Amino acid sequence: MITRGPSLTADDTGCTVIHIDMDAFYASVAIRDLPELHGQPVIVGGGNRGVVLSATYAARQFGVRSAMPMTRARRLCPQALVIPPDFKQFSAVSSSVMETFRSVTPLVEPLSMDEAFLEVKGSLRRFDSPTLIGEHLRARIADEQRITCSVGVAATPQVAKLASRRAKPDGLVVVPKDGVTAFLHPLAVDELWGIGEKTAVQLHRLGLRTVGDIASTPVSLLQRALGGGLGARLHAMAWGGDQHTIVARRGPDEPESSIGADETFSRDVDDAAIVLRELLRLSTKVTARMRKAHVKGRTVTLRVRFYDFTTLTRSRTLRELTDLTPEIYGTAADLFSALSLQRARIRMVGIRVENLCDGALATRQLRLGERSHGWEDVERAVDRAAHRFGSAAAVRPATLLEASRP
Repeated sequence: MITRGPSLTADDTGCTVIHIDMDAFYASVAIRDLPELHGQPVIVGGGNRGVVLSATYAARQFGVRSAMPMTRARRLCPQALVIPPDFKQFSAVSSSVMETFRSVTPLVEPLSMDEAFLEVKGSLRRFDSPTLIGEHLRARIADEQRITCSVGVAATPQVAKLASRRAKPDGLVVVPKDGVTAFLHPLAVDELWGIGEKTAVQLHRLGLRTVGDIASTPVSLLQRALGGGLGARLHAMAWGGDQHTIVARRGPDEPESSIGADETFSRDVDDAAIVLRELLRLSTKVTARMRKAHVKGRTVTLRVRFYDFTTLTRSRTLRELTDLTPEIYGTAADLFSALSLQRARIRMVGIRVENLCDGALATRQLRLGERSHGWEDVERAVDRAAHRFGSAAAVRPATLLEASRP
């Protein structure tokens, strides 16, 4: 019922969703021009306080994983070669890969730089089957980019994504429409798309270890334990239901879905004033990028990571679209203050603005008594100064100027 590898005999009738995931993308790109490193343990990351961005499968055999602290990765695999990331190169390869996908179907939804959903129903006139499309794309990427990818073919996005995981590395898995429950039910509950660690713990407390356990649990019980919406959604997912609709997006031709920045402190910080100053700096960085991309956003998300790598995320949606530093920073500062942290040791903070749209289409309603010229003109002037004199000499908030003095 489920086929892994190059076999084209599985029944893929009606399986028009493909999920493609690059294999150890950042590491594969980093070493593709270094044949002497192929098959060797390589880690892409940087700094003792950084995290692993990617690792080759040879390094993964020692337990190295993405997002792992570099210090731990070095202990697990001291013989690994550590390569600093080259995001410009990663972005170029990612753009080429996405364009390869779009040469087959316009319905491509990138999930990140190294993975995407494809809806290929309209492409079956050119190709005999979804499986052949998957194999065609695997071959092209290997030939053009000299990296490998894994492909999942199914009737829904969730199952296709799970199938591509089973195909790793460098394989293809087809889950026929009549084999969905046989594929899903043996899986661990945390393999379902969107199930986080907290939800997995709740499910384990209920004695639910596999997707099949969720499927056999009454919806009413799941709703009482997890909440009405989540309980019903998990039960539907356990039977192959999927509410995700593939939305076509293009890279540089459309606004980014979100813009953000974060900073890992050189040592853990427990001073709220230092954290707020860093949030201000990140806000100026994010809003400058937004104005450069001609977008405005409505939802501000704050991320705080503590010394033990526990991470808190808080969001607030504003009443109006904005790209102004005072509004973004003010919201982030309020979110941070609401956490009521008392001398907590903070490792990293980050700000992200979401729900972006074309800035030219966003209108701003002046409040009663508000001046027609204000922060928006100030920020545009700062942008012009930065463009002319360079970011190092650009105008900055006084708080940041004070912090930069010896």
